[in-house]
Amino acid sequence: MALAREWDRLIQQVHRLDGFEDFLAPRLRTLLPAAQAGPVVILNTSRYRCDALVVTPRGVHVEPLPRLTLDSIVDRTLTYLEAFQEVDFAVENLQATRVECGESDPTPAAARRRSQAMLSLHHALEQRETTLVSLLRWLWDTVTEPVLTFLGFVEPPDGDAAEWPRLWWCPTGLLTLLPLHGAGHHDGSRRAVLDRVVSSYTPTLRALAQAGRPLDTHPDDERLLIVSLPDDPGQVPLNDVTRERELITSLFPGRHTLLEGGNATTEHVRSELLRHRWVHFGCHGGQDLLDPSQGGLSLHGGDVLRVTDIGAQRHRGEFAFLSACQTATGVATLPDETITLTAALHYTGYRQVIGTLWSVYDDIAADVAEAVYKDLTSTGIFEPARSARALHTAVRALRDDRHLPPGVWTPFTHTGP
Repeated sequence: MALAREWDRLIQQVHRLDGFEDFLAPRLRTLLPAAQAGPVVILNTSRYRCDALVVTPRGVHVEPLPRLTLDSIVDRTLTYLEAFQEVDFAVENLQATRVECGESDPTPAAARRRSQAMLSLHHALEQRETTLVSLLRWLWDTVTEPVLTFLGFVEPPDGDAAEWPRLWWCPTGLLTLLPLHGAGHHDGSRRAVLDRVVSSYTPTLRALAQAGRPLDTHPDDERLLIVSLPDDPGQVPLNDVTRERELITSLFPGRHTLLEGGNATTEHVRSELLRHRWVHFGCHGGQDLLDPSQGGLSLHGGDVLRVTDIGAQRHRGEFAFLSACQTATGVATLPDETITLTAALHYTGYRQVIGTLWSVYDDIAADVAEAVYKDLTSTGIFEPARSARALHTAVRALRDDRHLPPGVWTPFTHTGP
């Protein structure tokens, strides 16, 4: 009881400090402005009931989700994670087989092992795609379609993405691991989130409100930091990262800093992040499912820029593009903590962050980066504020124009205002 009273006394002292009036006790009036540009949907789940809390500048509406249950969320999430883990295992097995047998070993035993590894990967990818299609349909039926119907987003909007409504997803629990922005029946029926709104994510209402405040930068900050590692020793080559790098440097002549090879170390990257308003990473990435704070981006010589490295400093950033694998991947053991590279950059100062939910093909990542950067520089100046709409357009093109399956285009996400 004495400790509880001491806690209350300390909180009261904090509340008397300027700027901390709502510390640990946020007031609704300070959070509603976060929904000024579009509704924010907080998804609340429990074993008793599940609801969508739809936040608008006018207040909060509770939209029941009667078809969504905690048991179904657990079952679907486990099936989803297992399918993606099988792909990761198959990729690792194929890489190990190629190292052991060599790419050109003509012996029947080596050829048979390579063939078996390829077949295992092919099977895992097919199973992942089947699981993902089923998951996206379930998310639409139980979560996103009821929300969009309440908001009146019942038909595909006319015009390009610049005129489409915006919507922010703020999931909780295991829903933080699932691709809500990709929910839908992608069979030409236009019953999909991608056909109704431009989606973004936010870890909290407060984070979105803070990201919408005026940016404190200097003219010297208006440079793009490019960290590019297409063929670092010990890593699988990322051939299309070179194409990605050449395009971006051509779009920012005289306004970029390129870190590659031996210059792309954790110490050097962290130092340059403090001096750049925009950053692009083209390299390998990964999440540590047992210790998510140790997930990171693979730099030169086995160096890793970890979540903890980014979280240890503040940035005056505006835009970050993480063209790497698993940069927005959460973990089932700490779903509400949002310990990812994307979240770390966003929390520490980068307003707009594009990341990936799982492993991506380097050619597709380069295609998405090309479409996004060309869109954001189309007026002659770089406009990161349009990054959510640019990513939306790029992803829809992968689905509609190139007819690629959801497993290829769903992982790309946008976090920020």
